[in-house]
Order: sequence, then structure tokens, then C-alpha cells
Amino acid sequence: MPKRAPRSLPDAAFDELFAAMKHDRDRAPLAFYVSSGARPSELLGVANRLVDPGNQTIGVIRKGTKALQHVPASPDAFVWLRLYQRDLPASCLRRSAPVFWTLRRPLRPLEYDAARAVLLRVQEALGTDWSLHDLRHTALMRMSHDLNLVEVRDIAGHGTLRSTEPYLQPRQEEVLAHAREHFERLRDPQRRHDAQPHLPSSVLGYDTDDMLELFGGVR
Repeated sequence: MPKRAPRSLPDAAFDELFAAMKHDRDRAPLAFYVSSGARPSELLGVANRLVDPGNQTIGVIRKGTKALQHVPASPDAFVWLRLYQRDLPASCLRRSAPVFWTLRRPLRPLEYDAARAVLLRVQEALGTDWSLHDLRHTALMRMSHDLNLVEVRDIAGHGTLRSTEPYLQPRQEEVLAHAREHFERLRDPQRRHDAQPHLPSSVLGYDTDDMLELFGGVR
């Protein structure tokens, strides 16, 4: 039996979560979590010198290998980062300084536990329980729709393709939604009428009505 897809946010759930964020400091890392595929701890360790808006990449130190790797992120993430950095003091913008800081003074580098607390606090009103790692899963699930498996593995920092394969699996809610659409088509005579059966290539060129009758098409 194939593995289930990793727990990830549907688009509507992410939009709801993003809209609930009150500060650009919280919006910026959220946009990077869901587009870069970096582990939350890797992202929070990024220094200003490793942010490259021109190439739309950030440099992260990989958790296992400790190697520096540049991973892509969405244009929106860099916009939110710029908005956040407008209000930071010059000392926080030094090339060697970390990108993300606490909101309360004295400013300190934002660490994993504090970032997790922000996410949990925002979700109290939403009644949801998404984790920081779910956001990484979301990024990799989205990438798997357009990138090949090797590319997703490289961005994820996985050692083997086997670790990346679960991201090719559809979400359970997507499977159920497609099944509901299937049953709706069965109930709707017009939609059933419009759905043409797949005919073997050997019958191409013959009268369509004759072939549909022969192969059991609905007319």
C-alpha cells in the first residue's frame, strides 16, 4: 500500500492562516516556509548575506550535512521580507546578522520555539493545529506538481528519492473531492451524456455513433 501524502495545507487553509498574521515579521517567514521547502530550523538560521532577491534564492545550512545550499523561494516571500526589514535597525541588517528577529526589545534572533509559539497563538482563533513542518510539506507538495522528483529531492535536501516519493501522493481531501465529482457526474444525465468513453485507437476513422453503440457508449 503506498504511503499517504505528508500532512500539508490546502490552499484555502494557507490563505486563512496567512491572513491571520498581524505583523510583516510573521508574514515574511511564513511566505518562505511555504515556498522554499527549507526546514523551519534551516530557514531561521539564514543570514542576510545569504538572501539573494535577484536570483530569488536563500542559502540554508542543511540539517544533516551542514552544507550550504541555495534554494528557491517565491517572489512574494522577498516582497514580505523587504516590508519587514524596513522597520529594523541597521544593526539587524548587517550581512552577518540573522534575517529574522523577535518583535519585543531587546531584539534577539528568532528561534524555533518562538516561531512555533507565534504559529500556535495565531491558530487559537482559527481552531487549527498546523505545524511549522506542515508548511515545509506544503511547499514540497506544491513543487511536486510542476518539478520532477529529482528536483524536489534536491530542494528538500533529502538523501534518497524514497524520502521524496510520498510528495507525489495526492492529499486525502483531493482524492475524496475527485470521487465526489465522479458521483455527481453519474447523477447528472447531461454530464454523463457529454462524457465520452475512451475508444481503442484501432477504431479511429469509423463512425463515432456506430463505435459508441458497439462499445456501450451512452446516447
